This record gives sequence, C-alpha cells and structure tokens, in this order.
Amino acid sequence: MSCGRARRLAAFALTVLTAPAAGAATGCAPPPATALPDDAALEAAGARIGEITVCDLPIFDPSIKGERKKLYRLADRLHIDTRIPAIEAHLLFRSGEPFLRRRLDETERNLRALRFIREPEIRVIGYRDGIVDLEVVVHEVWTTNPGISLGRSGGANSTSLQMEETNLLGFGKYLAIDYSDDIDRTSYTFRWRDPAILGSRWRNELVYRNSDDGEREIVSIERPFYSLETRWTVGTLFAREDSVERVYEAGERVAGYGQALERYEVRYGWSRGLERGWTRRAIVGLRHEQWEFELAPDEVAPDLLPGNRRFDYPFVRFEGIQDNFDTTRNRDQIARTEDQHFGLRYAAEFGFASTGFGSDRNALLMRLDASRGFRLPDEQYLFTQGLLTGRLESGNLQDALLTSSLRYFRETGPKSRFYASLGVDVGHDLDPDHELNIGGDTGLRGYPLRFQSGSSRALMTLEQRYYSNRSIWRIADIGGAVFFDMGRTWGDRTLGPQEPQSLLKDIGIGLRIGASKTSLGNVLHIDLAFPLDGSGSIDDVQLLVETKASF
Repeated sequence: MSCGRARRLAAFALTVLTAPAAGAATGCAPPPATALPDDAALEAAGARIGEITVCDLPIFDPSIKGERKKLYRLADRLHIDTRIPAIEAHLLFRSGEPFLRRRLDETERNLRALRFIREPEIRVIGYRDGIVDLEVVVHEVWTTNPGISLGRSGGANSTSLQMEETNLLGFGKYLAIDYSDDIDRTSYTFRWRDPAILGSRWRNELVYRNSDDGEREIVSIERPFYSLETRWTVGTLFAREDSVERVYEAGERVAGYGQALERYEVRYGWSRGLERGWTRRAIVGLRHEQWEFELAPDEVAPDLLPGNRRFDYPFVRFEGIQDNFDTTRNRDQIARTEDQHFGLRYAAEFGFASTGFGSDRNALLMRLDASRGFRLPDEQYLFTQGLLTGRLESGNLQDALLTSSLRYFRETGPKSRFYASLGVDVGHDLDPDHELNIGGDTGLRGYPLRFQSGSSRALMTLEQRYYSNRSIWRIADIGGAVFFDMGRTWGDRTLGPQEPQSLLKDIGIGLRIGASKTSLGNVLHIDLAFPLDGSGSIDDVQLLVETKASF
C-alpha cells in the first residue's frame, strides 16, 4: 500500500471516529424559555396540534461520560438510523387535531412495542395562540443481530445460528434467517414482518420453516385495531405445519407421531372507539382448522394416536378494554420502561362448526378470557388472568381447558422486587395431543424437560429479584434472582404410560442480563436449579441458559 493511500485511510478512520453521530442529542429542541401550560390546561383550552418534529437520538448518549468512547461513536456511525417516516407511520395524532395527552400516551405505548427503537417520549415544546408544537423523541438501538445462541433447559441443549435485522435499512421492517437445533427438531427458518406497509396501518408477516421433520408456512395480512379509537379491522391468515411430536416419560422420549395442521381465517371487526373510558369491539369471520395424525417413521408409536379433527365454521368475538394504563421500570425488564394494564380486559368468542360447512362433526367452539391489574397499598401490584377454551359436542364438553394465573409484585428496595406467581390449568376430556407438561422450560427449573404430563397442572414460583446499576460495556444491564418453584401435574394421560405425579420442588439462583441497547429487548437467564424431590436418576443440579421476554 502506498504512503499516500495509507494517509487517506487513516484520515477517513479518524473522521469516522471523531465526527458527531447522526441524530445526536443536540438535534432535539432546547427546553422552552418560558413555562408552558400543563396537559390538563391545554386540553381545557381546546388547544390543537401544530408542528410535529421527530428527534432521533443515537444508541449511545455522548452526554453520559461512560458512553463517549470512540468504539461507541463508531457503532453509532455504522448503524443505519431509523427513517423518520418509519416512526411517523405509528403516530396516532396529526397536525390540526385536538391535543389529547391520552392519545400521546397511547402512541408512546405503541412505539415501545416496536423493537427497533426504545424509550420514546412525546413532549410539548411550544404553545402559542391555541397551537401546541410537539416533539417525538426516540432512542436508536442496535438492530443487526448476527450470532450464535447456545441454550440449555431441563437437561437438553439447543443451538441457534441467525442473522436478524429488525430495522431493515432504517425502514422498520423485520427480516431474519436462522438455523436452530433443539430437542424436537433441526430447522432452517425465514421470517419477514412489516408493521406499516407503505407507511399505512396495514401489516403483514411471512414465515417459512424447513425442518428435518416437516415444514411450516405462515402468511398473514391485516389492518388491526391499532389504537383504542380504531373503528374497524380486517385481516386474513394462512398457516400450515407438518411435524413430528414427541411423547415423554419422566423427561425421557418414549414415543412420537406425525402431525399435520392447517388453519385459514378471514375476519372483519368494528368498534365505536373509546367511550367513557372503554373500548368495545365486535369481530366476525370464517375459519378452517384441521389436524391430521399418523404414525411417524423411526418413532415408537404412542399408546393412543390422536384422532383427526376438522372444523369449518363462522365465528363471532366480543371484547372490551378499559383505558387504565401505567408505566414502570425494573419489573419484568431491566432498565427499560414497561407498560402495565390495570384496567379490565375481556373477550368472548364463539364458533359454530357444522358438517354442512365441511366439518367432520357438529360443535360449538368457545374461548372466554379476562384479565385485570390491581394497584395495592405499599407499592404492591397484582395481575390476574383467566382463560377457558373448549367445545360442546352432542351436549358434552370436549377438549376444555381452564387456565388461571396470579402475578404479584412488591417493591422491597430501590433495586429489588419480590415476585410470586401461581398458575393452575385444569383440563377436561382433552384431545390427546393437548396434554400438559411440566419441567424445564415449562416450569420447575430443577427438573428435566417434560418431566411430568397429565390433564391438569399447577405451578407456584417465588423470586427475590435484584436489579443492579452495573452493565456490560454499557450494552447489557445485569440483574439476579433467588427462586423457589413448586408444582405438579395430575389427571390421566393418553399418549404414554401413566407416571407418578407427586409434588415437586426446587430452589436456585440465577443471573439476568438485559439487552438494553439492542432490539432484542429480552432477558438472558442463566440459572442453577437444585431439585428437592424426585428419583435418584435426576441430576443434583440443572444448568439452564435461556432467552425470555421477561425477567
């Protein structure tokens, strides 16, 4: 290389390292020179929205001493910033509309649901002659996620190689190609998701998976209820999957069977929007669902092969959402703002399958669910949820499952939370392929995967969670937990031999790593769990390495 070329390359590298990052904080509006009316006063005065600007801050904040390093500035330079239209497509307000803080808060919730930005904030930066100027502030995250993932849960290892981009070229589109090898199958998967097609409210998703035991295809397009005020929705879905499902006994694979699934759906819904703090909606549609089962090559046949099922039916769904939301930090995530719904949410769906429509039987299919959050004294919070699914055939209840859960949080210090959860699932005449498991990734971290199976299940977890101020290279935040699990299954199983279903318990300690500067938005769990019950064939300690959506 010539000396002249070397000098030019060195000069270019120095420019990259020292130039200010795109979207630096200096691009945001300065604080207003005079005090502005509060939100309630602006609403009472009938203020209308004027100019809307978007301030896109870099991944690393140069105003923070620990984030001024040249490596971080280089990362900001290499990162493709989100294009402004990709953010504007998700705003629920426009210039000329009335100023409503509730609508701004809901926009912030929608923006937080996007993986390619973090910590959105919408603030008033000016007020004159009844006109309010707004600024939408968002923070960039690292959205290109190549790498190798190694996991272990319930004594089983998993490996994943992937290339994921959650903000393709800054347009807010999701593209991922990955290879995975776990206890069930080896797969190659392609995923595409567009949350705002051509800047509209329409979204789509494509998934194709090729596995050593079959294929999976999903195609969906919809215009969803994207806000509490949305008046209509329409959507369609096509899904198909072929796979081999395994049967386990005490954590060991004992049988397997082939399974082919199909689901097609078209739906339309309407709403009167938000009225007196409630949004109520109705959805109607047509749905096709089909399950076919067969003996699988190279697999031991289960004790009972599930029977084929086909349902073609119209359905109707009613749902209501109470507008009662709040935000918190350091609860299920680390160093991220989280949305909590404290209002009541309910839904009731009924489908009417008939042989006249092409079903293989007459049946009333139902799905009823509800949830609510409660603010309790002394920084305590309780979240409840219930779900009932099943169908009526010839006057008999079939494949019915009642699921209920309680989640309780109590602040025990500035950086600690006590967490308790209780989940109970009770099945009645379940289809054989819907039996319930516990162990490993389905709870009871000290026991092998799918250690117990049955028609009902209960699991209680107690955790003392810790959130530190420490991070790994300003990229990942660190937390920890001490936990106790207790649970069991009960009821008859049909796919494999009936096994002992005694109460099981474990204790453990875990490390939590939250990826706050990336679009992953999840938490890495590294746990050591110690079983307190069970036979001598169980290892004295279980190592679990998993990536989850929450703490």
